[in-house]
Amino acid sequence: MKTIRLMMLALTCASLCCVAFAEDLDSMPPVVVKTSPEAGARDVAAGTVEIRVTFSKKMQDKSWSWTSAWQGSTPEGIGAPRYENDGKTCVMKVKLEPGKTYGYWINSEKFRNFKDAQGKPSVPYLLAFETKK
Repeated sequence: MKTIRLMMLALTCASLCCVAFAEDLDSMPPVVVKTSPEAGARDVAAGTVEIRVTFSKKMQDKSWSWTSAWQGSTPEGIGAPRYENDGKTCVMKVKLEPGKTYGYWINSEKFRNFKDAQGKPSVPYLLAFETKK
């Protein structure tokens, strides 16, 4: 987990350097503004659920990078991810097991396919949560 924290800090610093010179919101990269389940949740119900990630801007359709945060950190996916009609919320149906910790990088240093309509990749975001036992 220490490595993940250091990686998050480095990515955050690199991202802040990029946005420090932006003049308006349109010139800034998109960011994650909401997730379901919420990052850090410890009581997520097991079973078939939809993971939702909402961005600050409309995103390019059929373009995403749901990346595992560590080996074995992602649940079994059911079908392909999709965007809701708002163009900002990406939804992925998964099967969660009880008593497990899951983690995704929503974009990462290596995988940057969550992009806004202008092609700017979103700032990397770590979504980690636990299911009830």
